[in-house]
Amino acid sequence: MTAHLEVERELLDPALRRRYAGEGWLPLRRTPDGVEVAVSAPLTPRRQAALEAVVGDRVHVRAVSQGAIVQALTSVFRDEYASQAADGLYRLDPVLSARYVLSRSQKVLAIGTALIVLGCALVWPVPTLMTLIGGASVIFLASTLFKFFVALRGSRYDLVARVRPEEVAAIRDEELPVYTVLVPVFREARIVGRLVENLGRLDYPTEKLEVIILVEEEDDETRDAIAGSEPPPHFIVVTVPKGAPQTKPRACNVGLEVARGEFLVIYDAEDAPEPDQLKKTVIAFSRAAPSVVVMQAALNYFNARENVLTRMFSLEYSYWFDYMLTGLDIRDLPIPLGGTSNHFRTSALRELGGWDPYNVTEDADLGIRASALGYRVGVVDSTTMEEATSHMGIFIGQRSRWIKGYMQTALVHARRPMALIGKIGLRRFAAFALLIAGTPLTFLGVLPFTALTLLSFFIPWADVGPAFPPAILWICLLNFFIGNALMVYLNMMGPYKRGAFWLVGWAVLNPVYWLLHSLASYKALWQLITKPHYWQKTEHGMSQFTLEGSGAAAAGAQTSDGVSAR
Repeated sequence: MTAHLEVERELLDPALRRRYAGEGWLPLRRTPDGVEVAVSAPLTPRRQAALEAVVGDRVHVRAVSQGAIVQALTSVFRDEYASQAADGLYRLDPVLSARYVLSRSQKVLAIGTALIVLGCALVWPVPTLMTLIGGASVIFLASTLFKFFVALRGSRYDLVARVRPEEVAAIRDEELPVYTVLVPVFREARIVGRLVENLGRLDYPTEKLEVIILVEEEDDETRDAIAGSEPPPHFIVVTVPKGAPQTKPRACNVGLEVARGEFLVIYDAEDAPEPDQLKKTVIAFSRAAPSVVVMQAALNYFNARENVLTRMFSLEYSYWFDYMLTGLDIRDLPIPLGGTSNHFRTSALRELGGWDPYNVTEDADLGIRASALGYRVGVVDSTTMEEATSHMGIFIGQRSRWIKGYMQTALVHARRPMALIGKIGLRRFAAFALLIAGTPLTFLGVLPFTALTLLSFFIPWADVGPAFPPAILWICLLNFFIGNALMVYLNMMGPYKRGAFWLVGWAVLNPVYWLLHSLASYKALWQLITKPHYWQKTEHGMSQFTLEGSGAAAAGAQTSDGVSAR
């Protein structure tokens, strides 16, 4: 158990709270001959002199753990951390925050467009309907073609700058920087034992590694389960102050405030990163340009063989991380980050304002914000194994949150389109529009296009020809078929880099998989209107498979261990 520190609050400066945590010290109380200061590492004479200059008196040292300092800080400055976590980005730049769904100009544009469409539908019903169908068809095909050609481009770059095992082994512990691991958890009592075990495998000196587990204030069950798992001393449990919105990015912002690492990575509760991932990422950053502020590791699933849904999950992620992200990187296009295994330069992350707690796909938003400031996202060729969602209801809920987040991100960054074009250029803006806005629009179109396709087989064209010109319908159907064929092909490509050839045939089910995404997209649209900041939690620990028993770790290890970062 971490010792509880009694602190005289009047000795503390709220403006220095990040420094207290980052440097591992905290004024505790005034004594007759100075100030007692808690420190988590021995002081050099020079550092002691610096502390005395800050507190304005002689310092008497009390050795404590870093966890004790962090827990004291989050207790004393509870309100300050809660405020910063929820509204720090909004105060920095309200336009970049998803706190409000639509800006005033967007509301005017939305209402005006709706009135125009409604008026046209009343006066010219059939032409209006055909125009809408044609426009949706163009968006569907354009977004799909964009993903196809970017992924093909990425498939040409299998050879990347290698981080050889001997290079990792040659790193001396004293050369390594401090690394912070953030793990936001909520109602994860059933899997925290696995969490401690998985992160305990990380090959990194514990004196330079802090694992911060972020637990919501009311989640006593998870907090008790963590204590019962007896985590090692470098695991720090931080209570996230109760407040709104209750989201993963808000919790991560609390962790960012108390992090002391030069680098910082996000893992989910069920993640099992390769043990040398942190060391490989340090090497990757040392080789990359200063503008590269994020390294994204690949994700794969240890329960891919569990059922059809987990197989489709694995196909999708294989193509996304092995081809799509590489293609975006090669073409210097904005990269939406995955929700886990993102490795940051901590200083740059703070400069960006941290995560947007009101955006339910905060990772995608952060990637776009980084791109707008001229920062780059690299791809480190290391894999983190996760649990794929194996239950249909949980899958729909998870994907609805992801798609809603893409909608939020598209709306936020479309508030000042000309300013964004000025920062990132027209080519990269077009890529942002096709990927971030195009993805939810594509999924929204899947259900109506599927219905139109089925109707075309059962309703004679002679009966609908006067109302719906066959030529236009055929073009729409052709676009739909081409788009689905391209995505089937992309998903077939996915397993090749990982040697999971048994997955290839399952790619033919991608049109059905997209129907599930379409259902999720309509749920996402409804929630965007009714409860935009609601975080649909994904239940973990539902799989009957384990990392050790599935053989997935071996499959994941077949990925090359290089680094792609431009």
